[in-house]
Amino acid sequence: MKLIGLLINLLPVKPVYAHCDIPCGIYDSSTAQLAAKTVLKMVKLINELQPSSNEPPFEERKRIISQVSRLTRVKEDHAEICKREILILWTDYFKPEHLEKFPDLHDAVWKTAKLCSKNKQNVDEQLAKELIEAVDKIADIFHETKK
Repeated sequence: MKLIGLLINLLPVKPVYAHCDIPCGIYDSSTAQLAAKTVLKMVKLINELQPSSNEPPFEERKRIISQVSRLTRVKEDHAEICKREILILWTDYFKPEHLEKFPDLHDAVWKTAKLCSKNKQNVDEQLAKELIEAVDKIADIFHETKK
């Protein structure tokens, strides 16, 4: 390890500067939109699960618990993907001139990120629909800035 450290110290080092985390022009809102739609689909699937009776057999209960667990995991993962993608647009793509043109952008992003968290915490179809609307609003702004 000492030898590796010595070699690293001997290598020439130059500072590297980047404009953004990923090359310009490949930002897209579609990943966030798909993730938001996935959240809604998972909520609907969870809400559709119904036992066959008030006291279903143990095997059926295990199946339902397993399904709810998997659907919930996917819902929460996609709510997190949605939040991450919205925040990437916010921190890496949108610039001060976008805020000037769309003065409610900051509030829209903040509220959308909060909606992502609420959708992770809850199984609520209305919240999932609100998330889709909020993400679509940001996507519309994003596409306007690309013109």
